[in-house]
Amino acid sequence: MKYVSILFLAAAVCVGMAMAQDNSSSGSSAKQDMKDAGHATKTGAKDVGHATATGAKDVGHATKTGAKDAGHATATGAKDAGHATETGAKDVGHATSSTTKKVFHPDSSKSSDSSK
Repeated sequence: MKYVSILFLAAAVCVGMAMAQDNSSSGSSAKQDMKDAGHATKTGAKDVGHATATGAKDVGHATKTGAKDAGHATATGAKDAGHATETGAKDVGHATSSTTKKVFHPDSSKSSDSSK
């Protein structure tokens, strides 16, 4: 937007200078002054259009880069969360298995002496 403002200001100055010319000293007619002003306006409009296109291109590039970075961060976060879930599930499964063995399969080192 800064470039657009500068270009509009430059075009306005060019038009203002063309309008402020003294007809008697420059020898140009009002018709020529109008042509000059139109030419300056046309050139200014082209410059503004170019600056707008360049600005839009830069904004589009920044948006694309930002979206790419956000997608990468999301994928990395999802991968880390999945890994943490997997590890947690393994730990819970191991604890469940250990507890089940202790409950249903008492330690075989204790002998049950039936001769007593």
